[in-house]
Amino acid sequence: MLSILLPTDFSENAMNAIKYALEFFKYQKTTFYFMHAYQNEFYDHEGLTSRDVFDDVLDTIKNESQTNLENLISEVKKIAPNPRFTYHSISAYNTLVEEANFIADDKNIDLIVMGTKGKSDARHIVFGSQTFQVLKYVQCPVLAIPSNYTNTQPKRILFPTNYMMPYKRRELKLLSILAKSYRSHIDVLYVSTSHKLSIRQEDNKAFIADALCENEVNFCQEESRQVTDAIKTYIKEKDIDIITMVNSQHSFLEDMLFPSNIDKVSIDLKIPLLAMQNTTRY
Repeated sequence: MLSILLPTDFSENAMNAIKYALEFFKYQKTTFYFMHAYQNEFYDHEGLTSRDVFDDVLDTIKNESQTNLENLISEVKKIAPNPRFTYHSISAYNTLVEEANFIADDKNIDLIVMGTKGKSDARHIVFGSQTFQVLKYVQCPVLAIPSNYTNTQPKRILFPTNYMMPYKRRELKLLSILAKSYRSHIDVLYVSTSHKLSIRQEDNKAFIADALCENEVNFCQEESRQVTDAIKTYIKEKDIDIITMVNSQHSFLEDMLFPSNIDKVSIDLKIPLLAMQNTTRY
């Protein structure tokens, strides 16, 4: 049984991510939690002109949120009348990050699936600000789906690593489950100018091999000093369908997706990103 959180702002991009999740996990017994956190919408509401109307505006936003979630689940049940699926809705006066973290712990969420962009859909950025915040601050794996992306049967998954960090078995197990569903091959890519691994790297590589023992795994190396460029090239040349990275301080993911300014994102990601947070969760 998988527990999956689906944050939504009721945009087309959010709906595309939801449809992706429903199709991708159609063979898995899954509980889906559709969540709308509306605190920011409340403070940005044009009707909030003074504290005198605070409660009235809050009630309006709350009722709209609950109604939209009810309508969403009704639509989802028509799209995916799957007996393996269970649906729940959560409407919360909270920020997206705080509510997502709370639900991840409270419901023991295995994965968050969301669009790379929300309502803003700015063309000059790869990830919207809400998605950035979830990727960076929520202590749960995140599968981010690009706008209009529909390929739910990945043949190749790229897992870049320098073998320096000890991975968590729970999150590698999640990767294994995702790959097994469609017999996907996992390319574990090490980018370096040195072929010799340290004892720590050898141990971490062995741990990955053991955790993914039920999958088709290809351990490979590219010689380069430019890690980000090597990863981009590998994605294009090998027709990668999903890239998975670990979000930690000084990681590949941080270097590629979290520059000082969101508008300066250096990777034009056109495939889903599975971001593993590498934190201990039980």
